[in-house]
Order: sequence, then structure tokens, then C-alpha cells
Amino acid sequence: MTAARIFHALHQGDRPFLLPNAWDIPSALLLADAGFPAVGTTSLGVNAAAGVPDSTGDGAELAVALARQLAPRLPVPLTMDLENGYHDDPSRVAALVEELAGCGVAGVNLEDGRADGGLRAPEEHAAVVGAVVAAAPELFVNARTDTYWLRTGADEGARYADTVDRLTRYRDVGASGVFVPGLTDLDRIAAVADAVALPLNVLWSPGADLDALAAARVTRVSTGSALYRHALAAALATATAAGTGTPPPVSPVDYHQLQARLGRRHGDPRRATTAGTSPQPASARLSTGLPPG
Repeated sequence: MTAARIFHALHQGDRPFLLPNAWDIPSALLLADAGFPAVGTTSLGVNAAAGVPDSTGDGAELAVALARQLAPRLPVPLTMDLENGYHDDPSRVAALVEELAGCGVAGVNLEDGRADGGLRAPEEHAAVVGAVVAAAPELFVNARTDTYWLRTGADEGARYADTVDRLTRYRDVGASGVFVPGLTDLDRIAAVADAVALPLNVLWSPGADLDALAAARVTRVSTGSALYRHALAAALATATAAGTGTPPPVSPVDYHQLQARLGRRHGDPRRATTAGTSPQPASARLSTGLPPG
């Protein structure tokens, strides 16, 4: 089974799977080795690590470079956060995604938010999503709307109506799933899931109840940029602790273990997890129902 098919199948479970978002090769490898059945990227993390702000449209080369290096090494499906596709021309976005599919990527995420803080017209984003689906039909194309993230609309009712309208348009041009970051009300989540009838992705927040989200018919929960931002916070706290002689807030990843992990390639039988045992391939994890975290 291909990585893309495995990734599609993950969205068919009775319980939402947690998708952690990595920002470089080590973070992705360690997340996969920890047992997560798939790994995504965070555009904020990838861009910020290179000194580039997020959502400016400047991250295409960074995303492609990471995919080329990471996809062949990662033992689980990889999905890429492509912001809004880095271009308004659907054919240009489709060509980018086709290139990523050739690298072994299993999915992509495309948002309708613009660099200026507004939203693309729904028909314009639908054209982008449709072109991507036509160019790479095997990939899981996650169509994201930023209506709740940007809190658009005159009121909640207008925002909800616009959200459903947009997601329905994206569904009708072939999107595999939809993503509504910022949507947290369980009743509204369930209403969106029922109206759109596609796998629904929401953004993780501390204290999120996966059972409650499952009841609201969510199929995927993404950590977004949270892991990257928490890693920065841990680095700052550790530096402060070093200066004050207090214990650091978290234990580090072992230096020699990380060196060994980076020195091994996907498919090498000597590859080990952070616990020192060989991880199952994604297909085995999926078939046995191993929990994602």
C-alpha cells in the first residue's frame, strides 16, 4: 500500500488521529519513531527556522527542499502545509504539488487565507484545489478555510454560512478533506461535518478531548505550529535554567541517540525508536490499530 493510500485510510477511523506537525528532519523522524501514524509539516516552523515569516508566500522553495529530503527517510506518510499554494495561478500550484507527489509526499494542505490577512474568493480557491486534485489525484488534498481563524463575517451565523459554502465548493472540486482552524464549538464542528460530509480536520488546543471530537465527527486533529512554539519555549526555559543553576524544565533527547537516528536511512533494519525498539511500518500500525501517540 502506498503512503498516500495509508494516509487516506487514516481518515476513515472511528476516532480522530492526532497529526503532529514537524518543522525539520529530526523533529519529523522522532515523531514517527514515537508511534504517530503520519507526520505533517508546519509552515510557521519551516519558515521561521529559515528566518522567514509565515504566510508571506516565500516558503515554496523551503517546502520543496524539506520534502525532497524528508519523504524518502520518513517511515510514515508525510503531508505538507503549503500555506495558500504560494501562487494565485492554479496551474502553478498544481505543478508544485505534482513535484511534491514525485518526492513521495502523501498529502498537502491548502488554505484560502491570503498574505494580506484576507481570504481568497471561494471560487478562486476552489480553482486551486481542483487543479491540484487533477494534477495529483492520489494525494490527500486537505482544503482549509480561515473563516474562523481570521474571525471573518459580521457575526457567528454569517461566519458559519460562509464556512459551509466555501468547504462545499472545495469538496465539489475533489478535496479529500477539509480543515477549519479556530473552530472549537463542538455543536458547530458537528454541524460542519454533517453539512460538508468529508473528513474534518480541526486544530489541537490544550485540553482537547478526542472522545468529544470523535462524537462531533472529527477525523483528524493537527497540532499546527504548537510543537515548534513549545520547542522554542523549552529552549528559552532551559537557557534560563542554565543561567540560574536550576534544573531544566524537560529532559533532552539523547545526543548519541539523535546522532545514530540521523545516520540511518528509512529501510535500514538497524533503525531504532526513541525507546530503543524497532518501530512498525505505517501499514502495520494502521492494520493493528496502534494508537497514534
